[in-house]
Amino acid sequence: MTNEAGAESAMGGGAWGAFDGPTVELLDGARMRALEQAQMAAGRISGLELMEAAGAAIVAALSSARPELARRGGRAAVLCGPGANGGDGFVAARRLAGRGWAVEVFMLGDPARQPPDAAANRRRWEGLGPVRDIARAADAAPGAFDAVIDAGFGTGLSRPIPRTLRAALDAASRGAFVVAADMPSGWCADSGRHLGEGPAPARGADLTVTFHRPRLGHALGDGPRAVGRLVVADIGLPQDPIADAPLLFLGPPRGLDKAAAGPRAHKYVHGHALVLAGGCGKGGAARLAARAALRVGAGLVTVAPPPEALAENAARLDAVMLRPVADAEALRRALADRRINALALGMGLGADARARALTLAALESGRAATLDADALGAFAADPAPLFAALRPDCVLTPHEGEFARLFPDLAERLRAPALAGPAFSRLDAAREAARRAGATVLLKGPDTVIASPDGAALVHLAAGPRAAPWLATAGAGDVLAGLIAGLAARGFAPLEAAAAAAWLHVEAALRVGPGLIAEDLPEALPAVLRALPPAGAARAPWPWGG
Repeated sequence: MTNEAGAESAMGGGAWGAFDGPTVELLDGARMRALEQAQMAAGRISGLELMEAAGAAIVAALSSARPELARRGGRAAVLCGPGANGGDGFVAARRLAGRGWAVEVFMLGDPARQPPDAAANRRRWEGLGPVRDIARAADAAPGAFDAVIDAGFGTGLSRPIPRTLRAALDAASRGAFVVAADMPSGWCADSGRHLGEGPAPARGADLTVTFHRPRLGHALGDGPRAVGRLVVADIGLPQDPIADAPLLFLGPPRGLDKAAAGPRAHKYVHGHALVLAGGCGKGGAARLAARAALRVGAGLVTVAPPPEALAENAARLDAVMLRPVADAEALRRALADRRINALALGMGLGADARARALTLAALESGRAATLDADALGAFAADPAPLFAALRPDCVLTPHEGEFARLFPDLAERLRAPALAGPAFSRLDAAREAARRAGATVLLKGPDTVIASPDGAALVHLAAGPRAAPWLATAGAGDVLAGLIAGLAARGFAPLEAAAAAAWLHVEAALRVGPGLIAEDLPEALPAVLRALPPAGAARAPWPWGG
């Protein structure tokens, strides 16, 4: 199955409507096993049928990825683990041999202890060729194989893989195209983290074939690097939406086009965002956020610096309005205008007493609020007052350092070596942070995780063709905060505003390309918005490579 076909088969609308855009559910190992067990218990499919479909999908994906090998028949090593993942490998070995490949099969563990379905497929392979001990693969010379199928450990990995398997994979894969069944051996399918002490191997798989739905570990942590190109194969399980699963989103929500508000809409229909700014020489971050909020469609945007910085900002702004705000009481007076319906604060605000007072006054107002940078850093020593004031319509946008200052215990769990699976993940951290804070949390990164206090979560993946490493530049995060505030002013719910902003942020960066600076991002938005697909159009590109 091709990458595109596999992705399309896994598409769903999601089981809840927090994000009104193209999405696919991300499964953890426990939920995938429960789905399989339920179908087998109901007699709708057997374990042998699932294994046969999985092995066939691995071979089809390898043949599609390397058609020149498929035509002439290559040399393949199939490394089989002791469980169901190894059973998939035995099926793949048999099917490759049937296509004219020269296949060698290596196994980890005692065949007498295999699960029945895996053992049945091992015996079918033994009618064609021997099963060698996994240690023999470690003796492979560079270039001995054209392709290696890693069917060692997939979704169910709960501990570091044996050194014999690691040595076998390292040796056999030199000069070979590596295909992993479900997940490259050694990586946790629930977190994308490599299990074990020390750094992860430099190389994962060139191609990973997973089944029914992507796993959390394909999108989180080091998972996207480890899996290479991802194929999601249909193996005969029902394609019904899966309730409460985290969603990977593949494109923007509907409603970004302002035309949806109707031909008689005016600027106040699209909301008024207020962006609080820092003192003299520190207003650039707020101006970036304000311009982003205006570009994303807020009807009006006002920057609110202290009085002494008013002239500096006036020299740099035209379409964005200005209002001096010296302190919390001045902010309360400004917010007597009920047409101001969204706030953004923290960008260049200063992590000091003024920032704390302004943040608490902003939250007291009941407006949708996006908190970034100094609005978070000002409470690093004691986040309790911030958490007490937050509401579900607020969005926090920490990068990893800011996250660690507000949630040091969660950050420490992410930094600690992952010694057992399922390992603590960025999704786990963001969900717990959102629960503690009582607000939506957007944890920045190539795998941006967005979680709301009720546990709903979205993942935006900037990997493969959507990788935008040039976003690692000063001011890019300020633009992201402005996008969220602008969408909140337009009436987007917190989770949806944060997710749409993350998608637009990367799309704008891809439009600009290398050499990007933060000022480029708002200016790229009109082209991004013009290119939005009409309602009902095909999904956005699958985010993994290929």
